[in-house]
Amino acid sequence: MGLIHIELFATLDLVGQAPGGPDEDPVGFPFGGWQAPLMDEASGAQVLAAYEGTDALLLGRRTYDIFAAYWPHQEGQIATLFNSVPKYVASRGTPGLSWAGSTQLGRDLAGAVREIRDRHEHVKVVGSLNLVQTLLREKLFDRLDLWVHPIMLGVGKKVFDGGAVPTNVTLLEPPAAGPKGTVYLRYGLADGVPGTGDMSAPDRS
Repeated sequence: MGLIHIELFATLDLVGQAPGGPDEDPVGFPFGGWQAPLMDEASGAQVLAAYEGTDALLLGRRTYDIFAAYWPHQEGQIATLFNSVPKYVASRGTPGLSWAGSTQLGRDLAGAVREIRDRHEHVKVVGSLNLVQTLLREKLFDRLDLWVHPIMLGVGKKVFDGGAVPTNVTLLEPPAAGPKGTVYLRYGLADGVPGTGDMSAPDRS
């Protein structure tokens, strides 16, 4: 069985909307492209390394449309990867699947994701905040990469906006920080749900 691996770029107040550019998700959001001024060589290298071994993409409709209009016309390591691997699109509508290797998933999203996991070794979910909420709610992920950037926007869609349920995760490697203050955190899904305790108990120092 393969891995479902969610990749999220977020601000310190956990806004994940439109990091890449002003036209990515412009309706009511004035900060499209907020990630660009915070990128540096170290962060870029970490992002490239995070895609190592990816053999499929799982995308929401909006992210798919943005990627399909952009990546087929680009060159480089990420473009080569994205253009060559299968793309699976979660959408209730009828997206135009113009990008080579694209397939729309059926109405049973949870079942389709489980089938994809069985078919591939390393499935990457990029952006796609609405899809991510479903994956979090159903615990249909194995790894979560969270890139936290040193800004707060105060507005925008949050990365855990309505999808998260009580879930344990474990830190898979030490956090890494770039020179501009971006912190990279990689978590794995763990068993069980969060426990509780009493900090005022007598055995607490």
